[in-house]
Amino acid sequence: MGVFEAKTHFAQLIERAIHGEETLITRLGKIVAKIVPVSATNLESAKSAVIRLRALAREMNLEPFDWDKWKNYRDTGRR
Repeated sequence: MGVFEAKTHFAQLIERAIHGEETLITRLGKIVAKIVPVSATNLESAKSAVIRLRALAREMNLEPFDWDKWKNYRDTGRR
């Protein structure tokens, strides 16, 4: 399904996902996204990944996230 059609029918795609259906989204004929139902396995996997990432951040002594600082990094050299 193309991006425009997916945007137009987003609520219906969510309904389809609730009922177990996956939908591939394309842009210019290439698959760019997939809408999938969330399962308990997906949620547990995501929670586990977050726990591992937080532990790694603590281990690396990373500073708290600062969006303005990251925007400056992103924008360096763009002007």
